[in-house]
Amino acid sequence: KSVEALHENIKQIEYDLKLQDNSKTEVRQADNAKGEKKIVHSLLYPDSFLFKRWGTDLREEEQTVAQNLFIKYGYNVYLSDRLPLDRPIRDTRSPSCKTKKYPKDLPTLSVVLIFLNEALSIILRAITSIIKRTPSHLLKEIILIDDYSSNDDLKEPLEKHIKNYNTKHPGLLKIIRHQKRRGLTQARISGWEASTADIVAILDAHVEVNMEWAEPILSRIKEDRTVIVSPVFDNVRFDDFKLIQYSVAADGFDWALWCLYEALPDEWYALKDETAPVRSPSIMGILAADRKFLGDIGVLDGGMHIYGGENVELGLRAWQCGGKIEVLPCSRIAHLERAHKPYLPDLSTAVQRNALRAAEVWMDDYKYMVYFAWNLPIENPGIDFGDVSSRKELRKKLKCKGFDWYIKNVYPNLIPLPNIVGYGIVSVESVI
Repeated sequence: KSVEALHENIKQIEYDLKLQDNSKTEVRQADNAKGEKKIVHSLLYPDSFLFKRWGTDLREEEQTVAQNLFIKYGYNVYLSDRLPLDRPIRDTRSPSCKTKKYPKDLPTLSVVLIFLNEALSIILRAITSIIKRTPSHLLKEIILIDDYSSNDDLKEPLEKHIKNYNTKHPGLLKIIRHQKRRGLTQARISGWEASTADIVAILDAHVEVNMEWAEPILSRIKEDRTVIVSPVFDNVRFDDFKLIQYSVAADGFDWALWCLYEALPDEWYALKDETAPVRSPSIMGILAADRKFLGDIGVLDGGMHIYGGENVELGLRAWQCGGKIEVLPCSRIAHLERAHKPYLPDLSTAVQRNALRAAEVWMDDYKYMVYFAWNLPIENPGIDFGDVSSRKELRKKLKCKGFDWYIKNVYPNLIPLPNIVGYGIVSVESVI
């Protein structure tokens, strides 16, 4: 075996031993607990989602701290702060993925992490997982984009951690701070603008990358620079931080442009290769692309507000303008779910506006279906989706295909309703 292969085997053995040691420790703790008299504490927040599966052993004052942090962040910061930053997570790849080999001369990678008032331990765990599970010769930089956070621990304390990381890995971490709240889409654009590697991966800051997550991405984009890829998401539960494995699926959307998962296409099954890329109509929020190609097709629509719709718009633009979207089964990222989003408690208003914006630029005569899905009149909908003239000019410049082509060739499962005579809401007032 080559020296490089030997090193990889050693790394895998060390990783497996760490999991075994953790498992043995848990068994010993469980055995010790059996011999101890269990102390039952009063549950102060029985209606809180945080305490449905977790926290029954906490004292009352600890419950209060945990609940207050949960309300602030939408996930269990009390637990996160007590977990190791380099905690091992289960390798959720298929057996075929674990034995797959990748070229040695892969392109370099910039990783962008977007955050707004994220818990510090969450960000540090994301950074640690990227450094630990990405080959150092491929990882050129990690770029943090702060969309005008107000939390004190994301200021000087985070800067100190960045300095410590850069002491061990010179020049690896950079941070860009917006001077006002600009929204998720613009934060992602800022990350792309700051990136310098061949490939840019734009992630949320509440993730943990899994084993060999980067190699499938870099290898596939090296084969075809016009493909924009998504890893497969696994779920980290917001309360107990347990990893729940998700099945491989394609990414789609409904006529309101809300994201959804689609079944794997028949042609993928016909390949009989569970490592093969999955052709996908759309993409979720986490993506990787050739940095220059993403710029050539317009990165993201900076006119999108706050959150939602920007990923669907990118998927439409990629397919209609000479690119493609794929999900890579061998690249897995654990994504922390949260009970509420940091930008707005209710995202429907922003998604509605952004959906109309995408429809006006990319969906041609089918745009009526988006208005129909949101129960809005096409004429004077009462929503200002902004100036789209520059995006229409981009579409013209790139000589993009029409939405009818997209429906027929990429997403035939997205079925329009023809011959709609009228739509609206019927309300019945009770008469006493």
